[in-house]
Amino acid sequence: MNTKSNPYNYGILLILLAYLSFGILDTIQKTAVQYHSVFQLLFIKYLFCLLFSFFIARKNKVKKFYISNNYKIQITRCILSTLESCFFVLSFRYLALADAHTIGSLSPVLVLVFSYIILKEKISLSTWIAIIISFVGVIIIMRPGINIFNPYLIIPLLAAFFYSLYQIATRLNAEHDNNETMLFYNGLIGSIITLVFSYFFWQPLHAFSFIFFIFVGIFFCTGLYLQIKALSISPASILAPYHYSIIIWAILFGFLFYNEIPDIFTLFGAIIIVASGIFIFRYSKK
Repeated sequence: MNTKSNPYNYGILLILLAYLSFGILDTIQKTAVQYHSVFQLLFIKYLFCLLFSFFIARKNKVKKFYISNNYKIQITRCILSTLESCFFVLSFRYLALADAHTIGSLSPVLVLVFSYIILKEKISLSTWIAIIISFVGVIIIMRPGINIFNPYLIIPLLAAFFYSLYQIATRLNAEHDNNETMLFYNGLIGSIITLVFSYFFWQPLHAFSFIFFIFVGIFFCTGLYLQIKALSISPASILAPYHYSIIIWAILFGFLFYNEIPDIFTLFGAIIIVASGIFIFRYSKK
């Protein structure tokens, strides 16, 4: 990839590396969630996020990043973020990585739907058709009405639902607070909520627990930093389609580490969701 001929290529490279880091993170979390509660893992992740926010604020020379100009929206978006993370990590306990990520990849489509409902944004007919086709892809993966329906597939669907609402709340909050403030409160509120629930859903720690915790924090912060850096170089509209690259990592790591082989329903549904999403990002017009 020639980053000199097109400066956006460097941003694309960074976002691909970010999703690789997130793919490794989720692979670790899939094993870790078998031995720990979801809240224990997320407390570590949000704690690292909180510490990371200080680093970013210092690097960008942002002062008073801990003061929000709209606490109502700020707290709401952080609660939505925590709910999304809880359901998504929980899905790894019951589902293959590819299934969880493919269903979760519906979130960009749901963002458009909620943008229409909540933000009153206009959506073209072609985009509505692509949205409907995306839902068809999800139905194919979930295959309701036949005897191999897996009810656990509803878990990442709930994660996608809450993540899309989180994105809407983030858009609204961006009118009041900067990125450093939003990152700080993501870490602060997320760590408080998960710490409280960790007390009620505590699982005994093992000798290897701290190894899991350290790598969860490292790969989460690495992915987050690469994502932030990529967005500072290339427009979000250019980078958005590469979000689906994480499905490739999910399939690869699921096969290598858990002997997971996606069935024809998952593969066909994934192709439909990804194709519809890329169409929406690239070609749909308002």
